[in-house]
Amino acid sequence: MDMMVILFSIGVSFLLAVLLGPLFIPLLRRLKFGQQIRTEGPQSHLKKGGTPTMGGILIMIALMIAFIRFADKTPEFWVLLTASLGFGLVGFLDDYIKIVFKRSLGLTARQKLFGQLLFSIIVCAMLYNMNHSTEITIPGTAWGFDLGWFYYPLVVIIMFAASNSVNFTDGLDGLLAGTSAIAFGAFTIVALQTSAHESAVFSAAMIGAVLGFLVFNAHPAKVFMGDMGSLGIGGGIAAVAILTKTELLLIVIGGVFVLEMLSVIIQVASFKTRGKRVFKMSPIHHHFELVGWSEWKVVTVFWLVGLLFAAAGIMFVI
Repeated sequence: MDMMVILFSIGVSFLLAVLLGPLFIPLLRRLKFGQQIRTEGPQSHLKKGGTPTMGGILIMIALMIAFIRFADKTPEFWVLLTASLGFGLVGFLDDYIKIVFKRSLGLTARQKLFGQLLFSIIVCAMLYNMNHSTEITIPGTAWGFDLGWFYYPLVVIIMFAASNSVNFTDGLDGLLAGTSAIAFGAFTIVALQTSAHESAVFSAAMIGAVLGFLVFNAHPAKVFMGDMGSLGIGGGIAAVAILTKTELLLIVIGGVFVLEMLSVIIQVASFKTRGKRVFKMSPIHHHFELVGWSEWKVVTVFWLVGLLFAAAGIMFVI
């Protein structure tokens, strides 16, 4: 595969995000699409109230223009488009309800669950129609086993887990933009190694889009991505792992996202069973804030951890 296509995908999506930012962010501010800060969170975050949100639209626009321009219109192309835009649409509705109707929690849990389930089923149908392999392989080994029809419920679980764990990671300035760029960087290499052309182009376009967004989202953030960005990123990374047949490797490359989700599960389980909290606050990035780390220190340390996870994941395929 021509490396120039990968580089152009990164460059075009990055430039689009950077150029659209100064046009789009003031519009969000004029529309009063400002972030509502939950009072039970870290008190240092209260000053962020009113910062424009729904910046995930920037990411999705930059990503899709570059992806459509440089990818072939194969069945894999449509799976990636459906997964990212579909989950992004669920996030958009969640953000819109929060802001316009002043409901701090946006969509109800049942409504969000239905939206994620709907697009997961659509992706499963697309995979079935393209005769996508239902075999699962163990990373770093030649071992694999065919799940048959049980593969499709696994796809739904992967998409749910990936989108929600990525969503949990979006809580500090630049945290998700940086960690997702790193994870997609690893998946670009994985896709190239497995000759998954569309997945490589998609991952490259996502790198550029989130790095372009990071220009405006780095501390102190001028815009937040909102659920449209985080769910769209989560749906996209799940689709890439599925199409490259590295479903289990997602646990490694997306290690930061896994830790964020586990911290929430542990916190809830501990509080409901023992009445005690394991962390000062979950997801875990807030715990480190409350023990005295600066926001920038938390973000940079998580980026470093993300790099280590990404490097470990790449080692399984090279």
